[in-house]
Amino acid sequence: MDLDRGKIIISGGKPLKGAIPVSGMKNAAVAIIFSTILTEDKCIIENLPNISDVKVSLDILSSVGVKVRQLGPNTVEIDSSVVNPGIAPYELVNKMRASYYLIGAELGRFGRAYVGLPGGCDFGIRPIDQHIKGFEALGCDVKVEGGYIEAAAQNGILRGSSVYMDVVTVGGTINVMLAAVRAEGYTEIENAAHEPHIVDTANFLNACGADIRGAGTDTIKIRGVKKLHGVTYTIIPDMIEAGTYMILAAATGGQLTVTNMIPKHVESITAKLEEMGVSIEEDGDSVTVSRRAPFLNHVNVKTLPYPGFPTDMNPQMCVLLSLARGTSHLTESVWESRFRYVEELKRMGARITVNGKTAEVEGTPSLRGARVRAVDLRAGIAMVIAGLAARGVTEIDEIHHIFRGYEDLISKLKAVGADIKVIVPKATEYEDY
Repeated sequence: MDLDRGKIIISGGKPLKGAIPVSGMKNAAVAIIFSTILTEDKCIIENLPNISDVKVSLDILSSVGVKVRQLGPNTVEIDSSVVNPGIAPYELVNKMRASYYLIGAELGRFGRAYVGLPGGCDFGIRPIDQHIKGFEALGCDVKVEGGYIEAAAQNGILRGSSVYMDVVTVGGTINVMLAAVRAEGYTEIENAAHEPHIVDTANFLNACGADIRGAGTDTIKIRGVKKLHGVTYTIIPDMIEAGTYMILAAATGGQLTVTNMIPKHVESITAKLEEMGVSIEEDGDSVTVSRRAPFLNHVNVKTLPYPGFPTDMNPQMCVLLSLARGTSHLTESVWESRFRYVEELKRMGARITVNGKTAEVEGTPSLRGARVRAVDLRAGIAMVIAGLAARGVTEIDEIHHIFRGYEDLISKLKAVGADIKVIVPKATEYEDY
C-alpha cells in the first residue's frame, strides 16, 4: 500500500464493544532486533509486531549482512554470524529514531561504529548527547559530522566504567547497555530509565549469556562477558497500544476488553481513567474498560518517565480530556514539541490552549468529523480515536506515521464495531482496504 498518500476514513459516533488484542511492544522489538548483532549466532524472536518500524529494523540488519528469515507473521530468525559494520544505508537509518541502537550494537561487537544519524517522529530537539557521554565513558572517541556518528574504542576494546545519565533517557540507557554488555570489566549506569522495554532488552541479553542486573531500577550493573549465544525469545506486549485501546473505549462510550497485555505496565493510565469515572476491571492478562457515567470528569495529567504517565499517551489522553466535563490541564515534561497535534484536534471542535509545556483543555460534549493529518505516530492514533468518537466523517492524511506502531489496526478496530477503512491511490483512483 502507498501509505504516503493513503487516507483513513472514519464514520464515528458509535460505541465500540468487544475484545481487542495487544501486539508485541514496538519499543522492545526494535531494541532487541539490533541487540541480536551482539550474539554472533542465530536468534528466533517471537511476538514481533508486524509494523513498519520492525520491517525497517530488519531491513537495516539485512543491509549489513545479517541473514533474516521470516518464520511466521510475528516470528523471525536472525542469524548475525556475519555482520559488516559501518555500511548501513543512510536512507534506512534515517527512517526511524531507534536505528541509533545500531551504534551501541556495533560498538559492543566490534569496538567501532559508523552509523547515520537517526530519524523518526519530530518532537523538537532530541539529542543523543547522553548516548555519546556513555560511549566516551567506555573508552570511545566519538565524532558527529556529515550526518553520521563515528565511534571507536582504542584497539577496539571497550572498558567498563561508571556512567551517570544527566537526564533520564530510555534510548541512552539501552544504547550504553548494548555497548557495555561485552566490554571488559564492570559498568554501572546510574540514573537509568525504568521502562519495561529496558527490562525486556536486558532479559533478552541475559538469556543470551549476558550479566545484567538492576534493569528497571535507577542503577543497572553490567559485568562484561566475552561471548553471547543465540536464543528463542518472546517480546512483551505493548503497553502503549494497550493504553491506547483503553482510552478508545472511554472516548467512544463503549466497552472493550483489552487482551494479551500486562496490566501492571499501565497502572498510571488506569489511575487517571478511574479518576475520570471510567470503570476498569482487571482479569489476568486483560482489562475491561467502560464508562460508569454518561460524562467524564476533568483531571490534570503530567507526563513523566516510567512508572509515571507515558509521554507516548499524551495525544490520546488529550482527546479524552477534550470530551470531559470541565477544564483539564495536560503537562508535557519529556518532549518539547509534543503538542503539534493540537491544531488538528481543534479542527474537530476541541477547545485547547497551549501555554508552553501545558495544554488547557476545556471539555466539549462532542467532537465533529473533519479532515486532519497524522503529524507523528502517537498524534496519528489520537486522530483515529477522535474520529471514532466524533459525529460525522473524519478523513486522516499522512497515515504512514500510524502504521509505524500499530499492527493490524484497521482489522482490530473493525472487529469491535468501528466504521473505518484505508484508501490508497491506485493509478488515478483510490482503492479500499
